[in-house]
Amino acid sequence: MAASTRFPAGVDAALREAGWRPGRWDIKLAEEWADGLRAHVSPGGHRHAVFPAAVEAWAEFGGLEIPPATGPGRLVAPGGVVVDPLRGLHLARTFGDLGRALETEISPLGEEPGTGALLAIDAEGRVYAVDHTGDWYAGSDIDHALTVLVGGGRMVRLTLG
Repeated sequence: MAASTRFPAGVDAALREAGWRPGRWDIKLAEEWADGLRAHVSPGGHRHAVFPAAVEAWAEFGGLEIPPATGPGRLVAPGGVVVDPLRGLHLARTFGDLGRALETEISPLGEEPGTGALLAIDAEGRVYAVDHTGDWYAGSDIDHALTVLVGGGRMVRLTLG
């Protein structure tokens, strides 16, 4: 099967190894996640935002455990990605705070298991990572973020204030 031109070759190969293909769409799984996130209320009363950009990312990439691209990364070591918004279920307050700081809504997206960073997506489709060192911008959309994360690109640290 020929690689798509949507992703660089190494990222495309990693996505396909994980089970992705152009046209993949599991809206049933995405809707189950949306319902679960909407129903969750933190002990402090915080709720997750759910919006079309998140549901679309979950429908196309949800459930995939994407390995790092093979070979050296573009700027840093390539990392893997698990697209499962329930990995961020208990971060409703954290994602809500980040969304307020960025003046947008944020929804969980998944995790970068090698680093423990939790991934989030905003209402415009931009992707972020939150880890013990801070908040990071991973890409302007899911495609760019996967290219950065899986292909070894460098995320940009968010500085607010």
